[in-house]
Amino acid sequence: MKKLLKYLEKYKWITLLAPLFKLLEVLLELLVPRVVESLIDVGIAKQDQAFLASRFGLMIFLGVVGLSCSVVAQYFAAKSAAYFVRDIRVDLMKKILTFSYADLDRLGGSTMITRMTSDMNQIQQGMNLFLRLALRSPFVVLGAVIMAFTINAKLALIFVIVVPALLAVILGIMVWSIPRYRQVQGRLDTVLRLTRENLTGVRVIRAFGIEEDETKRFQKDNHLLTTLQEQVGRVTALMNPLTYVILNVAVILLIGRGAVSVQTGAITQGALVALYNYMAQILVELVKLANLILNLTRSFACGDRVSTILETEATQHFLQGDQAVRQTGRTEISVSFEDVSLRYLPDADEALSHLTFQAKRGSFIGIIGGTGSGKTSLVNLIPRFYDATGGTVFVNGVDVKKFDPDALRKLIGVVPQKAALISGSIRDNMKWGKADATDEEIEEALRIAQAMEVVDHKEGGLSYQVSQGGKNFSGGQKQRLTIARALVKKPEILILDDSSSALDYLTDRNLREAIRGLAHPPTTFIVSQRTASIEHCDQILVLDNGELVGRGTHEALLQECEVYREIYASQGRKQSASQEGQGDRLLKEGNHE
Repeated sequence: MKKLLKYLEKYKWITLLAPLFKLLEVLLELLVPRVVESLIDVGIAKQDQAFLASRFGLMIFLGVVGLSCSVVAQYFAAKSAAYFVRDIRVDLMKKILTFSYADLDRLGGSTMITRMTSDMNQIQQGMNLFLRLALRSPFVVLGAVIMAFTINAKLALIFVIVVPALLAVILGIMVWSIPRYRQVQGRLDTVLRLTRENLTGVRVIRAFGIEEDETKRFQKDNHLLTTLQEQVGRVTALMNPLTYVILNVAVILLIGRGAVSVQTGAITQGALVALYNYMAQILVELVKLANLILNLTRSFACGDRVSTILETEATQHFLQGDQAVRQTGRTEISVSFEDVSLRYLPDADEALSHLTFQAKRGSFIGIIGGTGSGKTSLVNLIPRFYDATGGTVFVNGVDVKKFDPDALRKLIGVVPQKAALISGSIRDNMKWGKADATDEEIEEALRIAQAMEVVDHKEGGLSYQVSQGGKNFSGGQKQRLTIARALVKKPEILILDDSSSALDYLTDRNLREAIRGLAHPPTTFIVSQRTASIEHCDQILVLDNGELVGRGTHEALLQECEVYREIYASQGRKQSASQEGQGDRLLKEGNHE
């Protein structure tokens, strides 16, 4: 939490004004019991109406000015806390955006959401309360004790005994609860992760009829969270009762000894009332301080979690300044892999193993294989979503690790497996590909992606509003729109990661022909489960358990690659007679060997 305080430096004057006005309020508040003392001992005792009126007027004045100081302090505290958290949240988002896919896989998406939302809200609430009460409560307590000594030193000793006892209770509970609150937040991450998984996979859960199993799994983790919250709650709930017991005992002692002192003439009735008022002020402020510390305990735990993310170093590093490549020539070989391997974790199996191939500029590269064969892993290495753990990936003859990240991503258009649209107009979504794209450029990209008819049928055309997650579009429509978004910037390399799975065969074919028909077609990587989507590619890569088991044209692979033949046959497609004969001949030769 301490490392986050640097974000207050820009707002130091606003931050200082909040406790300053609170201190002014405290000074006025500490004067009130003395005014009451004189009102009783002089005004009431002597029936001095003029004195009573002046003291009532003074109390009203102190109340109005104190209220004004409190309102001003609240304003500056809220403003400072809001700006403080705003800047942290911006830096937190910037930090998250620097993380590679590997970093995000390691840290987890649900914990990022928790830290961006509930943790940040808790930090803001804690900072707001801290600026208002952190100085006010101790100052009131200290001021009340001092004022008590100015009235009667013997009775004021009760205050000296009570305050340390109360502080011991508060600090003891705080020391115990801080690590438990960290555990609560960690357990909350787990519950949120399960919630997210169940919400995103609700259709699959229902399809397999495992609602009851998932409910039990959720109930188990939710029960662990609840149990931990109960443990923390039971201990922290002791704070208010314990403080009230100690203070009430102190009040009894004060009134008991004070009554004897009044009878002996050691103090006046007004002085005893003033002492009681100071004790009441201490009671109120220590209860506030106890609640503040409980809140700060949660805020410190949340602050540490946010600091952890801000201090986490991204595992993927980019060259900066003159060392980074920002421009390249148009080489004949657009993309090449040289003995490339990939592991997601140091002790995990290889997701890709020793891949070597080249993709000529403007060519179509099909990538096919079974589930988990490494198709998406392969294309994710081109824009450096992940870094190869072995070998080198080249784009335009340059190692991708030497590129400026913006320069590399400008060369590449990526359409991921899951079609993602943002809230806003269709035009806004298209401008993700190119911020200054004209309507003509957008419409050209839509035509190539076979999405123009989708826009034409929507009221308002490009101004039609996309709902959250693109729920007002079908799966095929979303895929075509995301393809158009990638095409808007006219990339040199286009990656279609199983992004036409919801398209019918005719639309899929028209899309491929439209891309190939461009004056300068991009080098296009098509990841697909359907052989029909890639059979016309210039080169097809066949992956099996991360290994490149086949490479060539559709016809060649039918003859030479058993994995490709199996995939082809599994989709209900048959080889031509010549292909079948050649395949049988190769199998026989293999058996003779």
